[in-house]
Amino acid sequence: MEKTVENLKTLIRAGRALIPAEKAILHGTLVNVMTSEIYPADVAIYQDTIVAVGDVQAYLGPETEIIDASGEYLVPGLIDGHIHSECSKLSITSFAKAVVPCGTTSMVSGLDEYISVSGLEGLREVLAEAERSPLKVFWGAPYKTPYTFPTSTIACNFNPEIHRVVQPWQECYGVWETVREAIQEEDENALGAIAEAAKNRLPIFGCAPMARGNDLNGYLCAGVRLDHESYDHEEVVEKMRKGMHMLIRESSVTHFLAENIRAVTEVNPALARRVSFCTDDVTPSDVLEKGHVDHLVRLAIAAGVEPMTAIQMATINSAEAYRIDDKVGSISPGRIADILLIDSPEQFRVQAVITNGKLVAKDGALTFNLEAPPRSAVLSSQLKCEKTTKEDFQYKVPIVKGTARVLAMNVEGPFVRKRRDVTLRVENGVVLPDSEQDVAMVSVLERFGVNGNRSLAFCSGWNLKRGAMASSAAPDDNNLIVMGVSAEDMAIAVNYLIANGGGQVLVADGDVLSFLPLPVGGIASDAEPAAVAAKEKELSAAAKQLGCNLPEPLMYMFFLPITAIPDYAITDVGPVDCVKLTTFDPILGLKEG
Repeated sequence: MEKTVENLKTLIRAGRALIPAEKAILHGTLVNVMTSEIYPADVAIYQDTIVAVGDVQAYLGPETEIIDASGEYLVPGLIDGHIHSECSKLSITSFAKAVVPCGTTSMVSGLDEYISVSGLEGLREVLAEAERSPLKVFWGAPYKTPYTFPTSTIACNFNPEIHRVVQPWQECYGVWETVREAIQEEDENALGAIAEAAKNRLPIFGCAPMARGNDLNGYLCAGVRLDHESYDHEEVVEKMRKGMHMLIRESSVTHFLAENIRAVTEVNPALARRVSFCTDDVTPSDVLEKGHVDHLVRLAIAAGVEPMTAIQMATINSAEAYRIDDKVGSISPGRIADILLIDSPEQFRVQAVITNGKLVAKDGALTFNLEAPPRSAVLSSQLKCEKTTKEDFQYKVPIVKGTARVLAMNVEGPFVRKRRDVTLRVENGVVLPDSEQDVAMVSVLERFGVNGNRSLAFCSGWNLKRGAMASSAAPDDNNLIVMGVSAEDMAIAVNYLIANGGGQVLVADGDVLSFLPLPVGGIASDAEPAAVAAKEKELSAAAKQLGCNLPEPLMYMFFLPITAIPDYAITDVGPVDCVKLTTFDPILGLKEG
């Protein structure tokens, strides 16, 4: 409810039981995350707000709708403290369909992938879409876009001037994804965003994997409040001892919870009160099969965390970390009525979901028909790049025949790429990929019609024996990325995405094996989550036919342009040394013969 003088008067009267509650949840057992108590309590709701908790008989009127929670426990709606929902390839509407029945009622996001492809105009459309959904989006303005070092090409460069415009928006709750490299390099765009946030009293959300010691101290001196990315529990402990709120991440490809939760279970249980959860990047398949934040609650309990503590991590801890606990995170008078009915704190299976005072999901499905809004041209998925030929994906060198020693970016997990030196054959002035040595070509093509940049490098770890795969969804800049051991198939894959307005595709021997269309900005779909999940599995099965045995081959590939991941990346400006923050020449040496 909008906070006006008249609305406040109405809420106060409802809180004093002078106006009957519109809805009441009776006979349930309250999980009070504020006091760590569990006891019988009823809840009275007026419009979208909780007005009473405990004995609510005085709030009941003849028109009050009653929800019988006998045998069930009441917990606050769950919060995903850091997520790029776009990486699920689901639009906000479709993502809500997937996660709200799991109990996720709020997420904190920069919606930065949408910004990269559609700018502020597209962002406004997505924020309006979120307002229509049962899933709340607490938006953080990206500290800058793109996040890449050196700067890659996107549709909208977020800078301090834009921050001056957007930070006063009512939707803005902080500065999002402030990466360690930007602070260490004293990037003026990043520091300008932080300085502007200080004027607006907005918190700074961080991203500082492997930040320790003096580098962490310098990072914290910039005013960063919290971090969502730690590679081991010792890193979590150091960050927390130095005053940070910590989010433990468990995504579809980075399984950090088991390691990071040791900060609580082995080092100091008192740390738990400032620990919360996030998923960062999830696939529809994972959500439909395992759950969302509710899955993390169950994982934490299985790891030895008390159920109450795990529930606090998924609710009030996150709300307090992001300074939104006046709105969400607890079942308390004055808070938004986001309430879950679960079977028990120990099992944590969501039976029903109430958001904004309305029953929106029951038994794992929405209780109403949720439709995506009409899409404007600004969120169309037109790829503004020229068609390609096989020659665009041939690495040419100044010798006709011989060998080339190359640096291949070797994937050792989705968030680690290490150097691998490999010797490849040179034929007719072209360095040839080698499936036997697990060396493929990878290229990123600028797709916004800005400069036509195209890069080319070598990578390992996918074990492709033939064919190619490509995606127009590729954070952080969402340019078009393609990988393969056949230049012909790489060109076919890219051209297919250009012709079809974006998506993900696998090609072999000239044939399209599988295609997932992503018509919303070339990065997301309004299709049902189950339909996208089925396509995900089809794509992974096709990749397996090509020899790839990675758990999420396309996700591993589309993380390659993220320059915050050690030690190597590739963007439209070229292959990047993520330690030196410069591009590099992947050809280490040539030998004729």
